[in-house]
This record gives sequence, structure tokens and C-alpha cells, in this order.
Amino acid sequence: MGKNIQQVAVLGAGTMGSRIAAHLANAGVPCLLLDMVAAGNEPRNRIAEMGLQGALKSKPAAFFEPGLARLVTTGNFEDDMSRLASVDWIIEAVVEDLEIKRALLRKVEAARRPGAIVTTNTSGLPVSKIAEGFSDDFRRHWFGTHFFNPPRYMRLLEIIPTLQTDAAALQAISHFCDVRLGKGIVFAKDTPNFIANRIGTFSALNVMRIMQEMDLSIEQVDALTGPAVGWPKSATFRTADLVGLDVLAHVVGNLKQNVRDERSDLQVPEFVRQMLERRWLGDKTGGGFYKKSGKGEQAERMGLDWHTLEYRPRQKASFPALEMARNVEDTGQRLRMLLGVDGSGPRKGDKAAEFLWSALGDLWTYSANRIGEISDSIADIDRAMRLGFNWELGPFELWDAAGVETTLAQLKKQGRPVAANAEHLLAAGKKSWYGEDREAPSGHDYFDLVASNYQPEPVPHGVILLPALKKACHVVKKNAGASLVDVGDGVACIEFHSKMNALGGDIVQLITQTLGVPGRPDSAALGANFDAFVITNDAQNFSVGANVMLLLMAIQDDDWEEIDMAIRGFQGMTQAIKFSPKPVVVAPFGMTLGGGCEVSLHAPVRQPHAELYMGLVEVGVGLLPGGGGCKEMTLRAIDSAEAVRPGGRGESVEMVEAMKRAFETIAMAKVSMSAEEARGLGFLSQGDQVTMNRERVLADAKQRALDLARAGYKPPVPRTDIPAPGESMLATLKLGVHLMRQGEYISDHEVKIGNKVAEVLCGGSISPGTPVSEQYLLDLEREAFKSLCGERKTQERIQYTLKTGKALRN
Repeated sequence: MGKNIQQVAVLGAGTMGSRIAAHLANAGVPCLLLDMVAAGNEPRNRIAEMGLQGALKSKPAAFFEPGLARLVTTGNFEDDMSRLASVDWIIEAVVEDLEIKRALLRKVEAARRPGAIVTTNTSGLPVSKIAEGFSDDFRRHWFGTHFFNPPRYMRLLEIIPTLQTDAAALQAISHFCDVRLGKGIVFAKDTPNFIANRIGTFSALNVMRIMQEMDLSIEQVDALTGPAVGWPKSATFRTADLVGLDVLAHVVGNLKQNVRDERSDLQVPEFVRQMLERRWLGDKTGGGFYKKSGKGEQAERMGLDWHTLEYRPRQKASFPALEMARNVEDTGQRLRMLLGVDGSGPRKGDKAAEFLWSALGDLWTYSANRIGEISDSIADIDRAMRLGFNWELGPFELWDAAGVETTLAQLKKQGRPVAANAEHLLAAGKKSWYGEDREAPSGHDYFDLVASNYQPEPVPHGVILLPALKKACHVVKKNAGASLVDVGDGVACIEFHSKMNALGGDIVQLITQTLGVPGRPDSAALGANFDAFVITNDAQNFSVGANVMLLLMAIQDDDWEEIDMAIRGFQGMTQAIKFSPKPVVVAPFGMTLGGGCEVSLHAPVRQPHAELYMGLVEVGVGLLPGGGGCKEMTLRAIDSAEAVRPGGRGESVEMVEAMKRAFETIAMAKVSMSAEEARGLGFLSQGDQVTMNRERVLADAKQRALDLARAGYKPPVPRTDIPAPGESMLATLKLGVHLMRQGEYISDHEVKIGNKVAEVLCGGSISPGTPVSEQYLLDLEREAFKSLCGERKTQERIQYTLKTGKALRN
């Protein structure tokens, strides 16, 4: 059905409309962006043009790459409404005013062709009321599609059908937005603020209330409502600054006007009202709950004292319980510790526990009371909060993690109200909102209030979930860093699960044992029963690179033999990926840095997620890519130059430009901000397909692997006739390094690193065109890597990065 959506129009070129149009362009879909006619003598399309320019300049970037803006055509509501007759989907995204929307949609009704789908991006107006009195065909093809800002990055799309909405129209848009736009679809009821904003707004207002009652600072509240409970680092107040206090006030206003529930007493605090009057709206106005003082590296983030409305240096929140909990990785275990329900019992005077009991207890009760009102499914409510607010766990998953029976008893003991639906759960003989189900595609069931029993949680068609397969005993082999998982149809997935997916000996060992050593078919014992392989995982990021902590320890112990063996082992792993007799598809996503990038570079095929932050960043810690990354970038440069001018030698203009690009990519530690940018940097080939929906990466990679296997896959043969760029190219690159130093753009140590990178890329100081092998280039890499390991300034860089997470320029 999604293929039926070929062209789209967005009405309203404000922040949301222009960014929705940009994301449609990211998906390769031509889009018409219309707004009002500009006043006076301005060009008639100026408002839409300004919206498009705003999207091009926005940070974070709205487009995968700026050139995609060519797919967006601007226009206005007077001259271009007739063009709506040629589009398949019309998205209304104008100001949140019922009469303005209805007046515009009357024009749309006259211009659209029968069967064209029309949706509204309203964040809370009644969807059915907006189209009340319109034609039957219009209302059958009318419903809500609530995008979250920024549309490129926020995965949630709430779809709000009316009683008249045609099921086929809903299916067409949900499939298109899932597969083409990468959205997680949640169907919501036509109630004010739908699901995510209803729960999220309640939580934010309640947190502000508790903060005032307990006399806490905004920094203290953000410390308690961030990663400690599985919520984003931006927590409560930093998130409000990012979203904008005016947006928050609008959503709250809609809630106050249209909702009467048991917590209608909650109000926007007086100090927030004063901030709104002063236009302290957050990042968009330069200050909100926080603001930066100073510029550049000297800038200091100031925090607001909500009592006095004065900014002062940001304060470090100190809670003894929170300090202890920081060392606990599992969110459920950490939460139980903070609440004192882990067996340790409540701690006297523990402000952190007191705050969390109030905030989470109220959240759980409010969410449970909304079942049936905003959605019939607790799974949809949880999914909306995970995708729309970036919570690690939705409210019911969070409640399960803390323990429903225990916390419910404690809430009663504290005299707090409890939800009748939670009592219903326990009365049905269940102790959690979710239950294990190894047979379900999701791996678990959810409690259905109507049935008073568990029902399998549905999974979108075509999605494969690694955790569910692991629960269903599909793990073939596992060690501390990686697992080999049978994903069906003769395909196995090599999954990383070390901390931050840092690549260490465990991962190297499992990949090598699975794929075998090149030239030794008998060495691939683990993978013998599979036809193809996928390398991906279910974490937030594919891999942050090699485990430099282990490297630093070996350097400090002067264990150079161990370092040499580790590099040889890593290179052996990447060569096993490249020369495996069976196809290997690497499916990277998120941060894919250093060694993670090298793993990807060596695959015959890659199936990346669209949000790919990929780069060879080793120079940041004073090193160079040592797992074959330099070698692969040299091969890409040579092959790209050869494609332009077959038979050209090392001195050709094409070769010089290609080698310069490869050198700059490594020496400047360039990182792509999307899969499209990664292609431009040479990390992806033209044949690599991109998956828009993160949940579909594994399934798409599996299909690519199957296609390769069924087509009679033939692995590449190690090259021995690579024409080395040689000494003339090396001189060119070293001159560039010298000029950078002369201009004081780089340090003496960075000169040393840059020259080493140049030497490896060029194959050393040899005659241009001299045939060399892949192994020769790997040996150069290894020796250069070890040489840099011995440098004191490199060791300082590694230590600094491990301590701060940042790069040191020394």
C-alpha cells in the first residue's frame, strides 16, 4: 500500500510543516510546500521559501544532506491549490486554530481529487471536529497524523482515525510512514493531546509541583528525572528548553481547556508564567531554565533559580542514593534501589526516594486511569512514550521494573490514590503488566483489561526483534561481548552486547570462529550450518570502536607482543568478514565509530539505518585506523579514480583528488551525520541500500543476505596488484600537513599522526604504481599503529578520552 504514495503536499511552512516536508524529501518523495501569500511587494511564495530555508539551516539538520531540498517545491494557498489534484497525500500543518484549519480545508476539498488522503498534524484539536460537515469522500480519507518535532529524529507518529475513516487509507499511510519515513506507528483515540503529550504533559506539570513542594532546584529535579529512571539526559527542564516553553504552554493550555480528569488541578507554575511573559522560552530565545553565559569553549551553562528568576552558575545535584545507583546498569535494578524496594528498605531523610515515590507513583496511577480513554492498549501507551519522549521504558514497563505488587502496597501505605485498573490487574491473579511469551514475535504479552488476561503484543509485519529470538532459545553461541543468533531461513546474526559495543577480544573471537580464517574453510565451525550472516545489534549505537581501555593497559605494561597480537587479531576479523565464502551483510546504525566503521567497511554489502553517524575517528586518541580502515579507504580512492579514468596512474588528477579526500576523512576524523553523508565520505557504496525504520534494519539486512546467498554468492579474492599511490602522492599529502602546521591549525603531535596516515594510505615511499597487496597495506597499518601507541602524547589523549569522553588536542 505504501507504494501508492508518490507525491505529497504539506500545507503550512512553519517549523513543523517545513521539517515534515524535509523528511519526505529525505525519503526521496517529491513534496509541495504551501503557505500564505506574502504581504506587500514581497515575492508571493516568500513565506514558504523562508520555511524551506529555515529547514535547510536548522540544527539538528532537517535534511540528510542539503541537496535533497531540490525535492521540495514551494508555493502559496492562492496560486497553487490546483496542484493538489496531482498529489496522493495532503498534510495540513497550519496554526492551531479550528476555524483557520476548516477554512483552508474547504479549499483543499475543492481542489483534491477523489480518494486523495488528507490528514492533520494538529497536536490536540479534535480531529473529527475539524472536518465536520465535509463531504463523505473527504471524511473517509481524513484522519490525524501527529508528527513529533523534529520529524527527522523523533520516531513517533500518532495516527488518529475518526469513526468515518476508511481502513484502506489508514493502512496506506501507516505502511508508508513506517517503511518510507521510518516512523513507529501508534494508533490513538481522538482525545485531547492524544497519548504521548497527554501523559508527558501531566508528568512535567506534576514534577514542577513536587519540586516546589519539596523546595528542590531545577538541577536536582533534572538529576532525578534523567537516566537515573531511564529517561533522556535532557530530563525535565533541559527538555523543556529544547522543545520551547511556548510549545509546552500551548499543549498545557489545550489540556486545561478540553480535559477534566482527576488531575485537572495541575497548573503551569507562576514562575513559568513569568518566564513566558519575559519570552524566556528556552534555546530558541537564548535562555529558559538554563542559558549559556560566554562564548565558545569558555561558555558556561547557567541555571535558573526559580524562586528569584535569576541565573546563577549551574549547581551539581548531590543525592547519596543517586551516587550509589549510578554504578547500576540495569534500569529496573537501579529504580528499585532508588525507591528502596530492593530489600534495602526506605532510607530516612532520603529526598531522592521521596521525590520519586511522588513523581512515579502519580505517573503510574494517572497512566493506568487513562487505559480505555486514550488507548485500549498499555503496550501502545508505553510505545508512544518510548518513541515520542525517548523514555527507555514506558510507564507500565517502568512500573513492572519497580514491581507492581510491592509498589502498589507502598502507595496505599503512604495514603496515595491508586488506580482501579491496577487493582484489576492484581485481582486477575497477575503481578505485572507484561508477561513472558517465548512464542510471541515480541517475546512477551501485555495485560488486556477487557479480557482480564495477557494478549500477545503485536509486532509490525516484517519486523524481527533480536531480544524475542534470544528468549525463544535461538542463541547458538554466546560470550561476554557477542552472541550468534539464528534468525531463521539459514541466516545467523552476530550481535554485539559489550558496554557501548566496544570491540574487544570476545567479539573478535566470535566473529572469527563464526566466519573462519581466510584460506582455511575448516576454521568456520560455528557458521558451518548457515548460508549467510548479518552483523548488527539491538543497542542504541552499533559500536563506539575498539576497547581503548584494554589497549592503554597493555601500553602501560609495555606488553608490545600483546598489542601486536591484538592488532593482528582485529585485522584477521575484518578480513574474515571481507573474504568469508558466505555473504556477510553489516547493518550499522547510530554511532559507528573507529573499529565499528572498519567492521562495516569490510562487508561485501551494508544495510545501514538512515541515522548513521559513521567515521574513522582514531586520530582523536592519537592513533590511526589499524584494523584495515586505512587499507579500505586507499582501495576506495584508487577504484573511484580508476572508474573515472581507466588505466590512470598515481599522478592523475582524479587519483590526487580521491586520495586527498580519503586522507582528509581519516586525518580530520570526519563523521557522517546521515547514511547519505556516509556515502559521500566513501563509507558506503552506491549499491548499499538504506533502511529508514530502525526496527526494520535486521529484517532488511537478513533479506539482503538471503538474496546474495540465493544468487550464488562469490567472495572477493585478496588483491595483490594494487597500484600504490606512492612517494609523489605522499609528498603532496605531507605538504598539506606542513601547511596546516604553518597556519597553526594543528599541533606538532598532529603533524606526526597526519604523516603516519599519509604513509599508510600511499603504501609508503615507493614508486607510484608499484603493485602491492592488501596484506602489505595491513602490515603498514599495524606498524604505524604500534608506533603511535608508543608516543606519550597519544597515551595522554587516550587517558583524557577515557576520563572525559572528549578528545584532547595536544
